[in-house]
Amino acid sequence: LYTVYWEAMTGVIKFTLEDFRNIFSTPGFDMESSLRVVESPQGQIIGGMLIIDLASPPVHPRAYGCVSPDYEKQGIGTLLVNWAEERSRQAIERVPDGARVSMYLHSSSTHNSTRSLFEKLDLDPIRYSWFMITDLEEKPPEPEWPEGIQLITFKELPDLEAVYTAIDEAFQDHWGHVDSEDEEERLERFRHSIENDETFDPELFFLAMDEEEIAGAALCSPRFGGDPETGIVETLGVRRPWRRRGIALALLHQSFGEFYRRGHKHVGLGVDTQNLSGATRLYEKAGMHVAQEFTFYERELRPGEELARQE
Repeated sequence: LYTVYWEAMTGVIKFTLEDFRNIFSTPGFDMESSLRVVESPQGQIIGGMLIIDLASPPVHPRAYGCVSPDYEKQGIGTLLVNWAEERSRQAIERVPDGARVSMYLHSSSTHNSTRSLFEKLDLDPIRYSWFMITDLEEKPPEPEWPEGIQLITFKELPDLEAVYTAIDEAFQDHWGHVDSEDEEERLERFRHSIENDETFDPELFFLAMDEEEIAGAALCSPRFGGDPETGIVETLGVRRPWRRRGIALALLHQSFGEFYRRGHKHVGLGVDTQNLSGATRLYEKAGMHVAQEFTFYERELRPGEELARQE
């Protein structure tokens, strides 16, 4: 159902069955309380809503819903969003007093039925993101590494905690980051996602090293959902002391070059359009262009102090 919905919304197949198995087996996720489906009278699943509120504290539960294109405009989406709000309110008891809590949803900016539903339900659009791609029609530029920076892969340094720590530090400046989140729980979820990813390739986790320190990293996947021709830069980050030295661009070119060598036709990544570190300009400089825009919507569940990074 989610695959059909996503293809109708974006034109691509983003998910595989293994992706969902990975999500549903994540430590702390309880399917019975966090997933609801709607069935037709014939027993066909025609709608679904998934809540992810595993963060500690879960200040922004995320709701991922869908309705079969054949059953739109029958009230199913409204039913599911209302359930998502009710379910997301359960997160409030795990958030410190005085902290703001809100539910996030998102949709392709061009998917009219979902956008109309969210607007009808008075959900507030708060942020936009892009899915950007580059076409590998010719060999990409060779990476130019700053003096003192050397490239290795996770195969040479299979230290998941060190990689997680470097990426977490790199993303502390990004919108939505919550400094008070439980790091051990996040590390465990990161470990689970890697160990249960059938496509994981340690040679696609590129690490820019300054002697023994990870200065930056590009964590890549060899496929985009059901599309084996599109490689993905899942995560790209450079720690603050090493920024503005060309490391991020070098990591991008390294990723592009490896995907080109493997025969991929495209490389994609997602980025916040208002990224606080100027990532969109970097990706455009690297020859990437916008393929899809997504809108983030919000429903405030409790007013208070915002714990997630905003600026």
